[in-house]
Amino acid sequence: MARKAAGKPPEEILLDWKREQASLKARVVDRDTEAWQRDPAFSGLQRVGGVDVSFVKDDSGSACASLVVLSYPELEVLYEDCRMVTLTAPYVSGFLAFRELPFLVDAVQQLRQREPRLMPQVLFVDGNGVLHHRGFGVACHLGVLTDLPCIGVAKKLLQVDGLENNALHKEKIQLLKAGGDSFPLMGGSGTVLGRALRSHDHSTKPLYVSVGHKISLEAAVRLTHSCCKFRIPEPVRQEQGGTKAKGVPPRSLRRACR
Repeated sequence: MARKAAGKPPEEILLDWKREQASLKARVVDRDTEAWQRDPAFSGLQRVGGVDVSFVKDDSGSACASLVVLSYPELEVLYEDCRMVTLTAPYVSGFLAFRELPFLVDAVQQLRQREPRLMPQVLFVDGNGVLHHRGFGVACHLGVLTDLPCIGVAKKLLQVDGLENNALHKEKIQLLKAGGDSFPLMGGSGTVLGRALRSHDHSTKPLYVSVGHKISLEAAVRLTHSCCKFRIPEPVRQEQGGTKAKGVPPRSLRRACR
């Protein structure tokens, strides 16, 4: 999702960002809020979404912000929006949302205005939720600002609160034998920040799932596994890879946005 850019904002800007994260963090809901989340088969869930910001090669300031909505459980594309944007904030570890989120929030708001019947009931975010330096990653930020259930799905372990990609962690990964197997990511504070999930039988690399907003970790992990035809959940994989649908930019443009 993120690509590093030169420069760093002044310290007072970082302090403002920290204060905003702390203020919004108080609004995060880490439990199930919808009936479909508590149903083993997710009955009532009809639409799942995914968001991401993909970068133009050799240009850290230009990007393609995209939102895709799929049917559930069929996982067929219902809606896709992809637009070129200019990033003004630099990449700073722990503050990804301030660089990318305005465009993603705008994409959700545009969908809400244009096609409210296609609004996703949950959003997958290519990033972290409460598994974050200050417990408020991009999936939390997006969830609070859009008031949608959000799930953070990362491909690499964010090493916070004592979590390390060390020999013990790798041993635990080896014990994940089938798709759906997972283990908790417990930090040094004793808090479970997420789960490492083997998302598919044929994938040996785990995903790191964490709560973003308005969903429990248990439901987030189950739904992530349910949405995986391959390693990456379809709402994120389709959105990153591009699909051909009415009104969607061609694959050549989607690739140029990578």
